[in-house]
Amino acid sequence: MTRRLLLPALTLVLAASLPAQTATSWGDPALPAITYDVFWEAATPQAYTITVQPTGKAKYVSRNPTKPPDSNGPQDEDYQFEFHMSPAGSEKIFALAKQAEYFNGDFDYKKHAVASTGKKTLSYADADRHFHTTYNWSENSAIDQLTRRFGGISNTIENGRRLQFLRRFDKLGLEAALKGMEEMAQNENLAEIQIIAPLLENIANDSSVLNIARARARRLLQKQEAK
Repeated sequence: MTRRLLLPALTLVLAASLPAQTATSWGDPALPAITYDVFWEAATPQAYTITVQPTGKAKYVSRNPTKPPDSNGPQDEDYQFEFHMSPAGSEKIFALAKQAEYFNGDFDYKKHAVASTGKKTLSYADADRHFHTTYNWSENSAIDQLTRRFGGISNTIENGRRLQFLRRFDKLGLEAALKGMEEMAQNENLAEIQIIAPLLENIANDSSVLNIARARARRLLQKQEAK
């Protein structure tokens, strides 16, 4: 019964949090852009795309294209979120793209079979070049670092969505979620934590939240400030 009540509420919260989007509302077409796209049916979300420009302007879209509608509600809609990457973060991404020859080549590991972790595509586009490479796993250091960075950004944004929901509907659940995020940060599985800094600050300053959860939020903020 509780789950049936929460699902429609979650849909409304997430819908309200999304800015209005149009096909031409994002990015400067005159600037280079790097896009990372992944689809892994077993994961949640199943697919996401991150696009970033040298200015740090970035866009994130996540979706679940093959998951059937929940028995208590409609199928999840695509989630879209625009943000600014840190200057160091966007600079590093473009430096790694240059190191990987802007993805002009085949970087998929083929020496022997490896476990599937999803179909990934890195793309680079500017006024003169438009390259892309698709892979499951790559031994190329630049490609591997980009995969980890983009995965960490997705983890940060998706965990931020979860915190937003828990803060409104299940504050007692915040401590466990923040504990998990601290462990992810320790293992370098979160990136660009400043994206959700305002939410973490609100939790840290919310007297109605458990002190241990507020402390975890502060520690996560300190991690992003130390970068």
